[in-house]
Amino acid sequence: MLYDHRTYTCSPGTLKKQMALYEEHGWSIQRRHLGEPLLYGPVETGNVNSYVHIWVFKDATDRSQKRAAMQSDPEWPPTSRKVPRRVTSSVRKIRSLFPPLSSKINAVINWLLRNAAP
Repeated sequence: MLYDHRTYTCSPGTLKKQMALYEEHGWSIQRRHLGEPLLYGPVETGNVNSYVHIWVFKDATDRSQKRAAMQSDPEWPPTSRKVPRRVTSSVRKIRSLFPPLSSKINAVINWLLRNAAP
């Protein structure tokens, strides 16, 4: 499994507006191509002017194919030009040191992959 962790940093005081713009213009397009995110929400500690997405992929090929399909979608990128100030992304291949926790996480992720929109 690969986890694509993206942090969107907004100008102070604009977080709710940025999240509303994303939900209106980007959410459905990304879900159509990438499936349901494992996590989407605001940051509550640290840089509170940020929100996070974590997308789950079977492997690097799966991620690459889904992102290429999204990039070729005429609706992407959204027409709204009001974007966050900064986006950081990291892709992680998880290797758990805690097998009981890992099996629970894998069960949730496998369910998400089976039930995600195509």
